[in-house]
Amino acid sequence: MEIEGKIIVKLPLQSGTSKTGNAWSKQEYVLETQEAYPKKVHFDFFGDKANQYPLEVGDFVRLSFDIDSHEWNGKWFTSIRGWKAEKIDPNAAQQAPVQAAPASMAPAGPAPTGPAPTGPADNINQDFTETAQADDLPF
Repeated sequence: MEIEGKIIVKLPLQSGTSKTGNAWSKQEYVLETQEAYPKKVHFDFFGDKANQYPLEVGDFVRLSFDIDSHEWNGKWFTSIRGWKAEKIDPNAAQQAPVQAAPASMAPAGPAPTGPAPTGPADNINQDFTETAQADDLPF
């Protein structure tokens, strides 16, 4: 999966030695998306990736990641583990192109021809359309 945004927090590097004697390190960050309603996403790079992708606060990135959940003592925890980060142009992140609906979403068959039916149902549709055009809600 991928997400784009700005690094707003860089937490201290964590490292240690596992029970089996292997050294490990983990670098955690918080990314904020650049949408109308921004979301904050906490993620980390583990092992060699912790030093492979040195990010700083203010960097705009495209993060490739995996999501994993695990259970410990009857509680569930979810982690977002980054596996690649590409620095991007901040203007490109804010002006993402809007994609058209796929052709499979188009109605099947030819468009109806002839006079439009009249009746109570048409008034309901007409009122709904007028309301929707005057409404400024984003959904």
